Amino acid sequence: MVRGRVNEAVTVMEGRLISGRADAQWRGAALDSRTIQGGELFFALRGERTDGHRFVSPALEKGASAAVVSQTIEVSAEAGVIEVDDTLAALHRLTRDVRSRAPRKLVAVTGSLGKTTTKEILATLLASRYRVARNPGSLNNLYGFPVALLGIPDDTEWMVAEMGMSTPGELGQVSLLGRPDVAVFTNVRPAHLESFGSLRAIADAKAELLEGLAADGLVVANRDDAEVVRFVERHRGRVIWFGMEAEGDYGVADVRLRPGDVGTCFRLLAGHEEQDIELPLHGLYNVENFLAAAACAHELGVSLAEIGQAATAVEGQPRRGVVHRIAAETVLIDDCYNSNPTALLQALRSAREITGQRHWAILGDMLELGDAAPELHREAGREAAAMGFSPIVGVGELARQFVAAAAGASTHWFESARDAAAALEVALLPGDVVLVKGSRAVGLEVVVESLLAGAGELA
Repeated sequence: MVRGRVNEAVTVMEGRLISGRADAQWRGAALDSRTIQGGELFFALRGERTDGHRFVSPALEKGASAAVVSQTIEVSAEAGVIEVDDTLAALHRLTRDVRSRAPRKLVAVTGSLGKTTTKEILATLLASRYRVARNPGSLNNLYGFPVALLGIPDDTEWMVAEMGMSTPGELGQVSLLGRPDVAVFTNVRPAHLESFGSLRAIADAKAELLEGLAADGLVVANRDDAEVVRFVERHRGRVIWFGMEAEGDYGVADVRLRPGDVGTCFRLLAGHEEQDIELPLHGLYNVENFLAAAACAHELGVSLAEIGQAATAVEGQPRRGVVHRIAAETVLIDDCYNSNPTALLQALRSAREITGQRHWAILGDMLELGDAAPELHREAGREAAAMGFSPIVGVGELARQFVAAAAGASTHWFESARDAAAALEVALLPGDVVLVKGSRAVGLEVVVESLLAGAGELA
């Protein structure tokens, strides 16, 4: 973990040591007093819902080396307190200073879909040759990324960091903090339409990742995505393209599938090299995530043979397409971490490939879609019904549109995930295939947990 002396951090952050020892050691950073393990710098940030200054005493009591504050705090004379004008600005100053020394190299991954899974796959592949760290969970914004970087082991050779945004300009700032050596673009899809208004605006916000890219940096980009192709082709540096198609609408990808291959067992092509891959993940969308990671890892020195071997160790991320094969040959797909129109369509297609008696779609609201939300939900309901999903279950107010448009399918609607869980607990039959997908705020994990808990009744 990144570490140093308190007086050195004071200088970097342009602060003042109010109390505590100047020669005390710190290691890592925390924004939440509940995450303190001991030795961290606790940054008291002000947010819309709470103020970190309220938790300075608990953080120090749990073992924080010092608290970074922007107002007077009453604590014991021995407690470490650093006063700064702006705690977030101080966190960013410290992050930039540490990044100038560690890690040796950094890969930044962004995109509308799959960036967390791509990050995890890439970290697994690079670990074949390097000492690798990654940002845990989704610590990917102006608050989370600094904490992730300040928490990596001292000997890290490559950090794999997903970077995200919720407003224009945010990703550019995160990129300038991280100064990536490699930028990976998974895709641009209609997520966050409420904040950005159009697919082009989302793409322009994703392109901000290039602002902090090293002068000799590498770009790894999706050759099948029109918006990614548009802004990456303007980039004058080195680019490696990946794609599901051997030769798609926008040209030939450098790393791709063998023509005709489908599913998660396929032959990976990179230049004149080939490698059979057995990917233990569900869905073609995860194949695309793997291609992004493989293209990057191969360009950074990992052989195709090493990639093939490491692929078998890849693990699915919680709530992101995890397949549960439960009693009586029933398949439950837990994909309730998030949802948007493209991700939902991909999940439906992948679930439909699994043989079953009935194919259920339990679908929660897709949020942050702005004025287009009702029609996008209706389109998804029509698609699900056309694919043969029945029953189709909507959960949440917008999800009324799923069931309203699902002509020919058996449909049900519930106001909340808890209502759906109570009603569906004993509704499954042997051989059913069940997809559960919705935006995180809908809380569909309670449906998944209920169905898993009752799985024994299907035997």
